[in-house]
Amino acid sequence: MIKSNELRNMTVEEIRIKEETLKKELYGLRSEAEAGRIEKPHKINDVRRDIARCETIIQEKMNAKK
Repeated sequence: MIKSNELRNMTVEEIRIKEETLKKELYGLRSEAEAGRIEKPHKINDVRRDIARCETIIQEKMNAKK
């Protein structure tokens, strides 16, 4: 799980890269869940929250620039 403070110390580009990585991870987890091979189903919710956290911090940074 990513902490908000860690994201706030990153640049917008770094956060976007992290978000893309998380989206790929989420895709893999969902594929495993479909196949019934997932060991930690709660990980899907954790990754979704991390993606939302990234998007929120990006919005905060974009609004601060205005």
